Amino acid sequence: MVTQKERMLAGELYRADDPELGAAYSRAQTLLAAFNATRGDDVERLTRILGDLLGHLGEGAMIKPALHCDYGANISIGARSFVNVGCVLLDCNRIVIGEEVQIAPGVHIYTATHPLDAATRRAGWEAAHPVFIGDGVWLGGGSIVCPGVTIGENTVVGAGSVVTKSLPANVLAVGNPCRVLRALDGTDPEGGGSR
Repeated sequence: MVTQKERMLAGELYRADDPELGAAYSRAQTLLAAFNATRGDDVERLTRILGDLLGHLGEGAMIKPALHCDYGANISIGARSFVNVGCVLLDCNRIVIGEEVQIAPGVHIYTATHPLDAATRRAGWEAAHPVFIGDGVWLGGGSIVCPGVTIGENTVVGAGSVVTKSLPANVLAVGNPCRVLRALDGTDPEGGGSR
């Protein structure tokens, strides 16, 4: 029989009130409480707690408290990446953050979503879709990354942007909804050659 956790990670409708998911959530919240109560300059303790909380924490990666997430175990953060204060990583599905990523204060990354059909939603069903952030990405302060989005390597997302669709590599993108403004390497992001 397929568990609710397996359904959740497969992007299918699932019930979050499942006991296995409830236990995983409680464990994560206990670790988050300890993490968020730790001084920002106590790097050794912060790193130890993150090692217990996250699915993967790369060498030299740093997250500053306060952090909020659902399970923690579905989050992977690559080497030398930096997550600033007040970020929300709703990891009902995988959140994969590459290496040398810069995430500014107040960034929200969501995998959780809900059915458009009100009866299904009211019955307690929800879904989640993974988010992938490529190496070298910079997410500006207060930006929001929605479920199912992939952001290509080295892309810069402007502060306050709402990323509802995937973005290619090496572009500057801003706005709500977030749109590509220009390529960062001098080429046309739509494939028309250099500008």
